[in-house]
Amino acid sequence: MEQLIENKLIAADKAFSEWKKVPFEDRQKLIAKAAEILKNNSEKFGKIITKEMNKPISQSVAEVEKSALMMNYYADAENILKPEKVDSEYAYSEIHYVPKGAILGVMPWNFPFWQVLRFAVPAILAGNTVVLKHASICFGSGNAIEEVFLEAGFPKGIFQNLEVGHKEVKEILEHDAVKGVSLTGSGRAGGEVASIAGLNIKKSLLELGGSDAFIVLDDADLDTAAKVGAQARLQNCGQTCVAAKRFIIDEKIEDVFLPKFIEEYKKFVPADPMNKETKIAGMARPDLADDLEKQFQKALENGAEIIIPLERISDIEFSPGLIRVKEGNPILQEELFGPLGMVMIAKNDEEALQMANDIPFGLSNSVWTADKDRQLFFIENLESGTVNINRMTSSDPRFPFGGTKASGYGTELSLLALKEFVTAKTIVGN
Repeated sequence: MEQLIENKLIAADKAFSEWKKVPFEDRQKLIAKAAEILKNNSEKFGKIITKEMNKPISQSVAEVEKSALMMNYYADAENILKPEKVDSEYAYSEIHYVPKGAILGVMPWNFPFWQVLRFAVPAILAGNTVVLKHASICFGSGNAIEEVFLEAGFPKGIFQNLEVGHKEVKEILEHDAVKGVSLTGSGRAGGEVASIAGLNIKKSLLELGGSDAFIVLDDADLDTAAKVGAQARLQNCGQTCVAAKRFIIDEKIEDVFLPKFIEEYKKFVPADPMNKETKIAGMARPDLADDLEKQFQKALENGAEIIIPLERISDIEFSPGLIRVKEGNPILQEELFGPLGMVMIAKNDEEALQMANDIPFGLSNSVWTADKDRQLFFIENLESGTVNINRMTSSDPRFPFGGTKASGYGTELSLLALKEFVTAKTIVGN
């Protein structure tokens, strides 16, 4: 291992030995300071995001502001990690929550600030330290976040950005100083990292891909569903794990809803990401655009029909596409990470549910209906970490975020995230 990286891991371990003794409330004060720095410099940090991965600048600034909002949530959070008394016959009868140590974050490029901070903040507040392996195109974001922590007054070694590639992850995760890993990314990357963690008896948390359903039933508010549906598929150029990817439409409203949806969808025209009015820009890298084009062809070869063609404008830009897909098309077993949506038609609620669940993933779903009984039917039967009623999926610091099936395991956000990287230590005796 390169000496510089070795030194950073040792520094993270050394910082942990002191940080774990710092009172919860004092850690919260530092998080509040870091949140303030982020909020006050949202334009500056937003530009870093846009330059690195082409997110429209207004969305980049919103990402930084949302990160600050989440940090303030944790800065004000109840301390659920203080020792808990258990009613028993013993004099000592408690559960203590003990932080694990240095935690490795393996993070993606699609939300370069949000993904990192939503993992790092609860881990650090719980008393751990963090080392970050960011996506190769996002080293600027990683370094900027490290500077924010230092400027806020966090001790050195609490949060460190490691400028390393995928090859180094195995060695870092095997290092004695590292006690766990949180990965947001593809299923393949998640499987590899989890297997290394497992072999070394280290905790792992995985937030992987999705192919979320956006189910529109015949009693829905169709105008709102069409407008929100287009945004749910195309925000961040469709490069979102919780983007709506499959639009499952009740056949009774197909003729009314589809024209509305197409009209909204066509409002997303690629433009300059630095322009504040831009709603969609290019993808993060040309190879990712190549991958999406191949998936589009694969879908068509297997019987998908074009509703709006996916047209490539440049090496990274597309005019967003929409295809009609039937059950059995192998493309349904994959995640489409870009501006291409799929439309499916369901005869009734039971078929809509079956279509929604018939994928390897289980991240989030959105259901549009005014009927409470129908809402309940989907709430109870959808196989996903989140179900949204009459709204698109968007993460909120107050609520747990995570998936089931091939979408991963473990919880981010909410107070539950504070317990991901701690050991529940039982104290019993007289």
